[in-house]
Amino acid sequence: MNMISAPQLEELVLSQKESFLSRNPGIPREIDCGRFTKSGAIVVITGIRRCGKSTFMRQLAEQYSDFLYVNFDDDRLMDFTVADFPTLMLVFEKTSPGTKVLFIDEVQNVTGWERFVRRVHDEGYKVFLTGSNANLLSAELGTRLTGRYTVITLYPFSFREVLRFLSMTPGRITEKKKAAILAEFDRYLDGGGFPEYLKFEDPDYLKRTYDDILYRDIISRYGIREVKGFRQLARYIFTNLANAQTYNALKNTLGFKSVVSVRDYVGFLEEAYLVFEIFRYDFSLKKQYVHEKKLYCIDTGMRNAVAFRFSDDRGRLLENLVLIELLRRGLTVFFFKNPKECDFVTEDRGKITSAIQVCFELSQDNRDRETGGLVNALQANHLKSGLILTYHQEEYITEGDVTIQVMPVWKWLIDFRP
Repeated sequence: MNMISAPQLEELVLSQKESFLSRNPGIPREIDCGRFTKSGAIVVITGIRRCGKSTFMRQLAEQYSDFLYVNFDDDRLMDFTVADFPTLMLVFEKTSPGTKVLFIDEVQNVTGWERFVRRVHDEGYKVFLTGSNANLLSAELGTRLTGRYTVITLYPFSFREVLRFLSMTPGRITEKKKAAILAEFDRYLDGGGFPEYLKFEDPDYLKRTYDDILYRDIISRYGIREVKGFRQLARYIFTNLANAQTYNALKNTLGFKSVVSVRDYVGFLEEAYLVFEIFRYDFSLKKQYVHEKKLYCIDTGMRNAVAFRFSDDRGRLLENLVLIELLRRGLTVFFFKNPKECDFVTEDRGKITSAIQVCFELSQDNRDRETGGLVNALQANHLKSGLILTYHQEEYITEGDVTIQVMPVWKWLIDFRP
């Protein structure tokens, strides 16, 4: 395979940078950019395709008077190899002499990229990377760049970011403003937070993005031969989100021959940020892995674009929103079952710090179950207060020495701070 010539690279790099600079920086994400630009560490921005990584990188670039930029998610760079990096650096030195801030989009597309990044970082470059595969990035970072990097995991827009995108600042919530916020929350619950979807509200865009990730980031990359079975598994998980599952049950339901295949396929979906696997909390790590898991998806809008819909979906969609928000805030999340079930508990350094139950509505039929599961988790972990998040209800419930706050998910999403 021929190496790319310097003139070709120079033309391409200048074209890419011009396109990058013309990109609308968009609304600021709820991330402290200064924390990462002031650090000497390599900054890795990771997350699902189309969630805004390049736009966030554009926001970071505004902190610098000049910078170097290359995007490897470009068909003109399909033949780029690690042997081409010296030529790339010569081009950079020619076009932006003395500049030592380097932005690289979709770095995992170049095999062996980590050696180059380590070298230029050791030479004093400030390096920012984006990538769309958790496993590829973590494997290379862990082996070659230990102690040299920090990670930002980006998700589709939070509800607060959606309101900012729509120029709606919550502030003091009047009845009129509450009605407007509720209308947007309904749209957010059904349509999700992918930036491009918010602009055009095209469900086909979400379906195309989903298919693109399945084929480009998973099926093609890992050489999956059971394409039909893999697609059925992905759709099944999206359809049945928030349900407790075992790999063996998934194998039997979908007719796979091997539990190992199911486990690997779920892992691939996780690595591409399509699916999140939440473990049942247990002090024993071994038991956590053996127990059933609960599976969630990256975005309720994408889920609704590709999965079967049921009449009772909205409670599970609320639960999915809450899970993604907890992850977005950097919390470690489990579900709790001993013997009653609580949807989410958060953990910090081996200790449960909060418990949250989610349901669409507290009714006479489910009140004892929902409060009982939450109280069970609170008492088992010596906590005095917990949350039940619903679509619209607000109240306080006292159960013995435990206080439960019931509040709408939309209000929690606006007010929430970890």
